[in-house]
Amino acid sequence: MKFIVAFALSLALAATNAAGAEELRISQQFGLSYLPMIVAKEQKLIERYASEAGVKDLKVDWRLLSGGNATNEALLSGSLDLVAAGVPPFITIWSRTRGSNNVKAVASLGSIPNELNSNNPAVRSVKDFTDKDRIAMPAPKVGFQAIVLQMAAEQAFGPGQYAKLDPLTVGMTHPDATAALLTGGTGVTAHFTSPPFQSQQQKDPRIHRVLSSYDVLGGPHTFNVLYGTQKWHDANPRVARAVVQALDEANRFIADKPREAAALYIAAEKSTQPLDEVEQLIRDPRLHFTTAPENVLKFATFQARIGQIPAAPASWEELFFPELHGKAGS
Repeated sequence: MKFIVAFALSLALAATNAAGAEELRISQQFGLSYLPMIVAKEQKLIERYASEAGVKDLKVDWRLLSGGNATNEALLSGSLDLVAAGVPPFITIWSRTRGSNNVKAVASLGSIPNELNSNNPAVRSVKDFTDKDRIAMPAPKVGFQAIVLQMAAEQAFGPGQYAKLDPLTVGMTHPDATAALLTGGTGVTAHFTSPPFQSQQQKDPRIHRVLSSYDVLGGPHTFNVLYGTQKWHDANPRVARAVVQALDEANRFIADKPREAAALYIAAEKSTQPLDEVEQLIRDPRLHFTTAPENVLKFATFQARIGQIPAAPASWEELFFPELHGKAGS
């Protein structure tokens, strides 16, 4: 009888495991800032660490989305488990879901400078933009570049003037905006973007840099984070830990083998950039691939002050799941 009961329990456990969360649906966006995710994907690092933790045969479904709004909608609708986007869109959804879905970040993807480029020779600072200019970015008013532009506008035009340039912004993916800026004649005269698009644009002598996000924030800062709901995290603690471990290993790989990482990036994004050029970008000392957050509270403080969120968190740990709390973040 004991054998029958034990056998029945083992069957029930197997059925539970088979019906459990053995699939991870995860999204990323375009650009070199997502290199840790590309390495983790191509080397199947999440699957390996999950398997070592007892989650066998985990299927990771990778998807591409652009813009903070689209990623947040996909997450809250339940069509994705983890999404990657800029710090400000994440902070917004963190604030809006407190007490309900309780969205938090699993990991940072690294500190990466974004640059505002222009093909208008008259634009040398944000003060030089006029009604004839159009500034492209993935998610106007709410995305990473949008919030940094608002910070820059307030610094340039004075307190309360953070939205002064918002009417000039238009929503476009980084690849489309790069093509528009290089082609000209599209109405787009500026693009706030990330690597490798900013360097691709600056190779054209008609295009110059107006500012860097590191200038606006006063130093390096986290660009993107990977985040999900409390419900998913608590139901899948081993997978959540495996994701952090996979990204940590991917970051070590990038640091140790930048040329191999560059090759993975080119293949994954079907990029036409030369391997040497991408490797040089990865070796840029301003790029710091790490799961630990850096200066995320500066974004939250600004967003709270302009009323985008009711209040800023007291510490960076409030924004992240416990797997990261032992790291040196800010």
